[in-house]
Amino acid sequence: MTPRRVALLFVLCAGSAAAMQTLDMEPDVRAVITQQLKFSASDLADLRRGQIVKHGLPSRAPGEIAVVGAVRVRAPKTAFLARVRDIARFKSGPDVLQIGRFSHPRVLDDLARLTVDADDFDARSCRVGDCGIRLPAAAIGRFAREIDVKAPDAADRGAALFKQMLLENVAAYMAGGPGRMTQFDDGPKAIRPEDEFEGLLADMPEIGALMPGLPNHLRRATPGGLPGAEDFLYWSKEKFGLAPFITVTHVTIVCRSAATCLMTTRDVYSSRYLDASIALAITTDAGGAPDAFDLVYENRSRVNALKGGLGGLRRSLAERRARGGLEESLRTIKSQLEAVAR
Repeated sequence: MTPRRVALLFVLCAGSAAAMQTLDMEPDVRAVITQQLKFSASDLADLRRGQIVKHGLPSRAPGEIAVVGAVRVRAPKTAFLARVRDIARFKSGPDVLQIGRFSHPRVLDDLARLTVDADDFDARSCRVGDCGIRLPAAAIGRFAREIDVKAPDAADRGAALFKQMLLENVAAYMAGGPGRMTQFDDGPKAIRPEDEFEGLLADMPEIGALMPGLPNHLRRATPGGLPGAEDFLYWSKEKFGLAPFITVTHVTIVCRSAATCLMTTRDVYSSRYLDASIALAITTDAGGAPDAFDLVYENRSRVNALKGGLGGLRRSLAERRARGGLEESLRTIKSQLEAVAR
């Protein structure tokens, strides 16, 4: 190797080390960001300068999309966590039609503001193997048994029964016992969301690396399962594709140290599109200063429509859209938090 190349290599290595040191992250947090989440020294240097960095991540299953992005925010990380707790404000936007938090204990009135109309679900045309939303065969059978589809109020009664089923699913999920929707039989091929979730979790070893008890907590979200964790569930109705979809999401906030807190979200139920989804947000003090933090956000989702013959092309388009949406979200979070902090 020539002296010139040696000098160039030295400069590149020194620059990489400087980027790492300036970020001043906890060593295992830095290892996750550089090794599992694939941020380069150049990415970290851009992050330090206040730029948004983002890229796709390798996926290991058909229909899986994985993106990650990061931004430095000149505000305390507690301000971000406070925003997350106010989930209706945090997720407000043109695509979020309705949203609400579940209380504790959860009651049917938590879903009072959720409207279920013909675009969401019509019990009169729901059959096993052919239903407008995702439901297990037993749930679909309840509509046939409990609702007179010829009655004038069939649509209203179907909507009320759907809400009751949604509440029962949430209660079973939080209890960690039987009664959850573990298989969807609304289409020609059954979908098992728990299997898809386990596949995603296996693709995200960074969660366990940062907080060893967190993966099991996401599997079985019983109260007190993870010391220091704060949990809540919310429902939302959002615009996407040809028809809106209704989701239930579990949020966990836990601080692994004074410098670094984590937030995870996992899809508990989705009436359309999503087979499973997990997101991880890392908030860590920037340069050891409590008045600024680096926000790193990763999302992995599995979408049934992205499988099959044209799945690769569809997935490429969907991933590009996901990266663009992630950049927009990070920019909005940064601007809003910094405006309050000034």
